[in-house]
Amino acid sequence: MTSPSNSSNSKSDDTFFMLSEELVPSIPPSPPAKISLDFAGLLDPPLILESDRKEGCGGQLWPAGKVLAKVELGAGSGLVGLALGLHSPELTIHLTDLAPMLPLIQKNVSLNPALLSPVYPSILAWGCSSHPVPSPSSSIIPAHPDILLAADCVYFEPSFPLLSATMQDLIGPNTVCYFCFQKRRRADMAFFKGLRKIFDVRDVMDDPEKPVWQRRGLF
Repeated sequence: MTSPSNSSNSKSDDTFFMLSEELVPSIPPSPPAKISLDFAGLLDPPLILESDRKEGCGGQLWPAGKVLAKVELGAGSGLVGLALGLHSPELTIHLTDLAPMLPLIQKNVSLNPALLSPVYPSILAWGCSSHPVPSPSSSIIPAHPDILLAADCVYFEPSFPLLSATMQDLIGPNTVCYFCFQKRRRADMAFFKGLRKIFDVRDVMDDPEKPVWQRRGLF
């Protein structure tokens, strides 16, 4: 997904995110738990994450977050951005979410000492501003990042206009947005159709695992 003025894309970027749930085990809602993910050998050492729903559903590892894996919206546990940081140490990663999720993101950063990328957890409320609230480990995110990540951010209908506004704020002429969500209700698809009217949206067509994640309602 890019702004309408930029239709370029990178095949090398796309192939890293073509991962089915067969490569990453699901975690049902449960007490705090740690999981090791190597994405079928792509990450060495593997990514270590803790999931914790104490502060809300963002603390759980959701399927759409595993299909995608530097600014991330609704980072939750930090799965997507941290996987990218382990895979591409030349990037600077900004993991953003609401204040209750910040401690979990910071903990998961500390669980991965092999991270060579600078990783900055920050508070960012959709619809308010593209500038995160400062925290001890935060950094000002770029106005138009090279890559914007949004995995399973489509789950609460009242937040859809705020998410759209933030995406329009951050996606510039050279920004590529990797967007993945699980369809749970009719409103989810209506929201995504609205995004197609705003951005240049391109579906992943050459993923051999596409039938697997499509059966689970992942887009």
